[in-house]
Amino acid sequence: MRSVPPAPAPAAAGGPAVTLAGAETTTAAGLAAAQLAANGIAVIFTAVFARVLGREDYGVLAAALSSFLIFSVPGSALQVATARAVATRRLGGRGELAATLRRWSARLAGATAALALAGVALREPLARTMGVDAYGAAAATLPTVSLWLLLCVQRGALAGLGAFRPVGASIVGEAGGRLALGLVLVGAGLGSAGAYLGTPLAMAATAAVLAVLVARRTEAVQGAAPARMREFTREALAPIVALAFVAVLQNVDVIVIRHQVGADLAGAYAAAAVAAKVVVWTAVGVGLYLIPGAAARAADGRDARPVLLRALGVVAAVAAPALLIMLLVPRLLLRVGFGEEYVGAADALPLLGLAMTTLALTYLAVNFLLAVGATGFLVPLALVALAEPVLLLTGSLDRLASFAGVVLAVQAAAAVAVLVPSLRRSPVPVPVRA
Repeated sequence: MRSVPPAPAPAAAGGPAVTLAGAETTTAAGLAAAQLAANGIAVIFTAVFARVLGREDYGVLAAALSSFLIFSVPGSALQVATARAVATRRLGGRGELAATLRRWSARLAGATAALALAGVALREPLARTMGVDAYGAAAATLPTVSLWLLLCVQRGALAGLGAFRPVGASIVGEAGGRLALGLVLVGAGLGSAGAYLGTPLAMAATAAVLAVLVARRTEAVQGAAPARMREFTREALAPIVALAFVAVLQNVDVIVIRHQVGADLAGAYAAAAVAAKVVVWTAVGVGLYLIPGAAARAADGRDARPVLLRALGVVAAVAAPALLIMLLVPRLLLRVGFGEEYVGAADALPLLGLAMTTLALTYLAVNFLLAVGATGFLVPLALVALAEPVLLLTGSLDRLASFAGVVLAVQAAAAVAVLVPSLRRSPVPVPVRA
């Protein structure tokens, strides 16, 4: 029987526990810094392509990326499940983990090839569903999902092993690759489709590098039995469902707005939404620290909530100055970041900033609840997430600020639905693999 090591004895006041808490906060801050660097590259990405493509074509790119983010939920869920399972040793020792990751990587590479062919065959219906006319971008969304699955499994494994530095570096490297490769493809005349294709190509390059790093940290042992992906994905059902609802909350407004207003206004709203999501992306980085830390504490029978509180504090420290800028100089931010033609969304930007900050807190609380084995929050989260597109489609929202106000109200309801149980919850033992 493999089990999680017993919890360490409590340290004396002012002793090692303080150092440990400080080290954990530093780790969370380091991952947040990596995500902030990636955010900076993402802002450059948005500013560059908003100018290069123009407002209408940039709206197409934003819709394609938002559609991928919704389709990519299984990858984010597997990242959560993998980090949790590796941290609690449910995938066995490093020899078994190496065999598992080799098998999963091979299968995901095969799935990528199959989905690339399916994307080409289904490019027209995919484009109609996404509300875009760039068939190349629509076709690429399917293989991008399987590449994202591979990348998330690798990051989850490294996070579970405590190798946070390469995880942070991969976040920055992938963001830089998206920008560089997208620019090359746009320069080659591929337009918005080329700008999008930079994303899967950057993911493939990052996954190749992480595969080498994972192999170095998980030495293969002859005869080690790999875990079955089918069984593991069944266990990942709760993360898949939960993060699907989070993805809807994060991205559905950018898709719905294209059905509510003209292409120009939709493009301006998409740019404002990108600027507002800086805090959400920071939370994604901090979540890589939160999941294994909370899971390990819960498995030891300790209170995992201090890990959540540290993560919330790091995100709040990022959110405060970002919100102040969005509130005081929204027009300047959009003008400098994206261009004069995007300032029409200035009234919506402060509301979107508040909405996405609230979503960042929701994201951390959801990851915490999943890490400690909770599932009761799924029903209220589902109700809120499913209500958002209905409210946005049926409401009389003739101004972008009114549209953003509904988004903010929905995000506030979602935050209440998950923060209350996460802050009240007692530790839940996480089962380990026999």
